[in-house]
Amino acid sequence: MSMNESLQIRTFKKVGHIEVICGSMFSGKTEELIRRIRRAEIAKQRVKVFKPKIDNRYSEFSIVSHNEQSYPSEVVEKAEDILEKSFDAEVIGIDEAQFFDNELVEVCQTLADTGKRVIVAGLDQDYKAKPFEPMPQLLAVAEYITKTLAVCVVCGAPANRTHRVTEDTDRVVVGGENIYEARCRLHHIVKE
Repeated sequence: MSMNESLQIRTFKKVGHIEVICGSMFSGKTEELIRRIRRAEIAKQRVKVFKPKIDNRYSEFSIVSHNEQSYPSEVVEKAEDILEKSFDAEVIGIDEAQFFDNELVEVCQTLADTGKRVIVAGLDQDYKAKPFEPMPQLLAVAEYITKTLAVCVVCGAPANRTHRVTEDTDRVVVGGENIYEARCRLHHIVKE
């Protein structure tokens, strides 16, 4: 066998994938999304970032972390809008995924199937510590998963729950420190 025959070079089609960053509020999800997007830009990759229209807490046209890091984004009303707006991107970032419906899962699958890197950040649990759709479905189909933890405001332990400090019982209430706190399992209290 010659040297050329023993050294086989394998070439792969450009394979896309889905990365999910999940955790409680104040755990650094958006911060991690921004870090990955900026690294993709350094690598000269074409990037597009999206956020749901409902999330206008800190900026109308940027994703913004609680520690005030920001990155320009496009606002979309529904998940399918991401498909038509990201055809020329190599890397797609999606923040606050829990504010989209389950159609986001199919959108992310379609983008990854066409060779794109899809990075999705969102809450994996609602304020009652129940799975927050569409995150469980995204976690099931993702190639890479990062679970971020915050710090419990009561005891300082690692926190993976989002505690609502107001009396509102709607599942979706957009807000920040004025409405939510990071809590550990022990100190998370659900008001019924």
